[in-house]
Amino acid sequence: MQTVTANSAPVRAGALGTHLARARALDIEIVIPVFNEERTLAASIHRLHRFLDSHLPFSWQITIADNASTDITPDIARALADDLDRVRVHRLEEKGRGRALRAAWSASSAAVVAYMDVDLSTDLDAILPLLAPLVTGHSEVAIGSRLARGSKVTRGAKREFISRTYNHLLRVVLHARFTDAQCGFKAVRADVLPELLGAVQDQSWFFDTELLIAAQRRGMRIHEVPVDWVDDPDSRVDIVSTALADLRGIARLAMATPVARFAAIGVASTVAYALLFLLLAGAVGSAAASAVALALTAGGNTAANRRLTFGIRGRDGLVRQHAAGFLVFMLALGLTNGALNVLHDLDAHAPRLLEAAVLVIATLTATVTRYVALSSWVFRRRAGAGARDAVLSIDPHGG
Repeated sequence: MQTVTANSAPVRAGALGTHLARARALDIEIVIPVFNEERTLAASIHRLHRFLDSHLPFSWQITIADNASTDITPDIARALADDLDRVRVHRLEEKGRGRALRAAWSASSAAVVAYMDVDLSTDLDAILPLLAPLVTGHSEVAIGSRLARGSKVTRGAKREFISRTYNHLLRVVLHARFTDAQCGFKAVRADVLPELLGAVQDQSWFFDTELLIAAQRRGMRIHEVPVDWVDDPDSRVDIVSTALADLRGIARLAMATPVARFAAIGVASTVAYALLFLLLAGAVGSAAASAVALALTAGGNTAANRRLTFGIRGRDGLVRQHAAGFLVFMLALGLTNGALNVLHDLDAHAPRLLEAAVLVIATLTATVTRYVALSSWVFRRRAGAGARDAVLSIDPHGG
């Protein structure tokens, strides 16, 4: 596979160029991920090459990231690399746009890596505004946005609705502060790239969203560029399967925070507690049933939070933590039994379902107290714990 790079960098734009020149020999690498794009690849690469040659004041390179094409796309890509300077080909034998971007970006020596969709739906005049904040060091990530003020978009009502719905869902569920996760027009500074790629699991279309959420959660600046964008009528993206995969990705990221994992464990524990209470109350009485149900669920709750919420592995401190967890359990027992006593004072013959409802509410109230106690006391890290352990205690999945 042939790689052709520039022999010399073009004239630079003042401080922007010198900022990059100090760090890397190659300033910009733009990756074009492709899969079976024999009809559009050559025209798009020639168009992009002409634009960069005449408009971009940095050293640059185009990489065609071919992920398992089965038509003549690989042959066209190799011919382009032979004919054009500063064009190279990166071939992968597995599908997945995220996989292609990860591989090409990881192999790059550029100071800034970017990517564009092969259809060049985004107006090329947005390239320099996309790159400038990264070149100057102002931001770590830059994205094109079709939903930001000032953008001009031509696409059908169906795709417009899906895009707006998806990005609204990101804001509600993941508290995203960017407007458009899916626009195929993004750039990342190379110095933060390893950290971001290490946090991203998806290898397909959700790669973009996960990358941006990882950047946001790490306090990185994400610069948005309003773009002129024209929908590709020949797009072969399977909307239904992609949407389902995106929803699974959103759910996975939503669970990648300690509070969310604690809440999920708490809900599971509460449901188990309520079922056990209803099962035992008729045989041993309400107070005893509550105590037994809490005792059975408390151990599992402590173990699950130890591993999943606070990222603690191994046997170090296990006995102390479970003993402290038992004391927290006793606090929960006092709260729940207190609520039950109040109910019986008001109605000595309260129905079982009402008793269960009161106990569930009391248990949920005690959940807040449990989280504070677990995080600040039971599973509090000892001074001198390793930096990696500290990171894992915040987010063991790197999200």
